[in-house]
Amino acid sequence: MSGHSKFANIKHKKEKNDAAKGKIFTIIGREIAVAVKEGGPDPNNNSKLRDVIAKAKANNVPNDTIERGIKKAAGDVSAVNYEHNTYEGYGPSGVAIIVETLTDNKNRTAANVRSAFTKGCGNVGAQGCVSYMFDKKGQIIIDKSEVDMETDELMLLVLDMGADDFIVEDDSYEILTSPDDFGAVREAVEKAGIPMVDAEITMIPQNKVVLSDENDIKNMNRIIELLNAEDDVQAVYHSWDE
Repeated sequence: MSGHSKFANIKHKKEKNDAAKGKIFTIIGREIAVAVKEGGPDPNNNSKLRDVIAKAKANNVPNDTIERGIKKAAGDVSAVNYEHNTYEGYGPSGVAIIVETLTDNKNRTAANVRSAFTKGCGNVGAQGCVSYMFDKKGQIIIDKSEVDMETDELMLLVLDMGADDFIVEDDSYEILTSPDDFGAVREAVEKAGIPMVDAEITMIPQNKVVLSDENDIKNMNRIIELLNAEDDVQAVYHSWDE
């Protein structure tokens, strides 16, 4: 699968996010709150919190911001209860879209998600209408220039750690795991001193859709931009081959 650049895509995503730090902090803050509520404030005893902290660091969230979020979540017994909701639907030319949200107001979030789809000439479908087209995976991206060891050596190392797959791209390595093994593999990579560009549980499309019509491309970008602008939206996955 060489010839692709997930690293470049992630850099582009982070550069766009850098213009809206508040959005990143909102996403991470809510995930920290949920992780602390479910498993406690000690990352040594809370694997979900460890994974959120790793995600925060990969997105350049300062350590003191992370620590404040943990302390706030641990000390605020009246903290807002966030609810996970997932929406599925279609963009232009049948592009499959999955939207993961974390919200304290389900009705508000549902209305805003539907509005984003409508404004981009898409539509929200029934639960499960497109999720079968994706594989849920743990994904770790490593910048080739940040790794000293040979490719084969790194591949054997991560496969021994429990990874399902190791993919070599032009400028990066992609490690895929099952969702259950993600935390252990991520921690093993971290302990090995290998810096990660990105590390998270994601939804990977089994097949991608190429858009050639300019209006379709414009509308697809509009859906993604409107969804990403929503504070309640944690992640947007799609099958568009950008």
